[in-house]
Amino acid sequence: MSVHPPQGPGVRLTWVQPEDLVGHELRQAAQDGRDAREIEERWYAAGGAPAPDRAGASEPPAPPRLRELAGQLLDELALLESPLAADEPTGPAEIMAACPHWPGPPEAAATVGRDRLHAAWLGRAAGCLLGKPVEKLPLTGIRALARAVGNWPLATWFTEHGVPPELLAAHPWNRRSAPTSLAENIDGMPEDDDLNYPLLTLLLLQRHGRTFTTADLARLWLDELPAGRTFTAERIAYGNLLAGVEPPETARFRNPFREWIGAQIRADVHGWTHPGDPAGAAAQAHRDAVLTHTANGVYGAMFTAAALAVAAGGESDVHGCLAAGLRVVPPHSRYARAVRLGIETARAEGEFDAVVDRLHAAYDSTHHWVHVLPNAALLAAALTHADGDFTRSIGCAVSGGWDTDSNGATAGSLAGLLAGTPTALPDHWTAPLKNRLATSVPGYDRTGFDTLAALTHQEALRP
Repeated sequence: MSVHPPQGPGVRLTWVQPEDLVGHELRQAAQDGRDAREIEERWYAAGGAPAPDRAGASEPPAPPRLRELAGQLLDELALLESPLAADEPTGPAEIMAACPHWPGPPEAAATVGRDRLHAAWLGRAAGCLLGKPVEKLPLTGIRALARAVGNWPLATWFTEHGVPPELLAAHPWNRRSAPTSLAENIDGMPEDDDLNYPLLTLLLLQRHGRTFTTADLARLWLDELPAGRTFTAERIAYGNLLAGVEPPETARFRNPFREWIGAQIRADVHGWTHPGDPAGAAAQAHRDAVLTHTANGVYGAMFTAAALAVAAGGESDVHGCLAAGLRVVPPHSRYARAVRLGIETARAEGEFDAVVDRLHAAYDSTHHWVHVLPNAALLAAALTHADGDFTRSIGCAVSGGWDTDSNGATAGSLAGLLAGTPTALPDHWTAPLKNRLATSVPGYDRTGFDTLAALTHQEALRP
């Protein structure tokens, strides 16, 4: 008797289909200055399509011949050398050598208190939650939805109460997030990868201390991180691990997302636990980042960790924190240029909407909305413009579009550290969090932010 498998729509995974990855790699090649014209012509001549603009998977799936070709072309694209490679190394020694103002060790040991860490956790959660319902929406939609209820510049949560039905139809909320992240629906902090990764970093430090290796992180992910909770570069690297690929090759093998924002959103705890030590924070963030990212993607983690380390030390304002972050990034890299562009544009324009318009004009036609470069420019601009004010920091970061929840989270983390205590954060941002977060990271579901601060404080004190 023959048994036929049931027929159905199948499983269409996002961020992994070879036929979708080719378009993203071609786009990355153009940004890197690699000449991929011949490969691009072969792809389109065979019936290949560009990468999905905002979604993680195209429809319908590619036929077997096209999928096989996609894999071949991805391997060929990996062999093309970038003329920018000398200015954008990935190895730690090469990065340090490229940074003329690499920070030295702190003159005296700094400490960070539980209250400051508590404010950082709350700030990260609030900024993330503010950005969740408008993730993937175009800038015009974000502005229209907020302005319809008088919430522009952003000063509180998004809501659909009072928004005209035709506007809601034109710009639907992020379907996964709206049930938990609009003002009328918030009941604690819902699960998000921007909070899952700091929890995993905390687990990593608890198990392995500051001397953890990239392999330690890889094993932790396989043990504790559900594959379905990963996206973009992290999902590719996870699949590579399951296929037997060793770090750091996990970041490079068929991974067109290796310079996207994923490593940057994993850097906070590295900074929080190195108060006053930006070099130590950046080095630790580097070992984390190279599991999944290269070059500019790695710099995003290092920049963020260093800036947060200075904020955790409590001896600088936001502008000093950003300057410290730049000291651990190769100055001729595109990441450094993006941060400088964000800072300079914020200083030159009085209205933040004008800042955002200039940044979108610079990046929209060339970069995906999850790429690290436009988001780095926006983050730097938002923090510069807000000048340390918490509400303006997260409001500006989210109002600029692109990866709204990730930028809101990082901006909230830094602004929370600078605020210094939970009570310094406006109550309308912290009260709805109800001192708990949801997560699939084992052992942390419904944990309070005060408890997380205490656990993080233990790791900050560890030698």
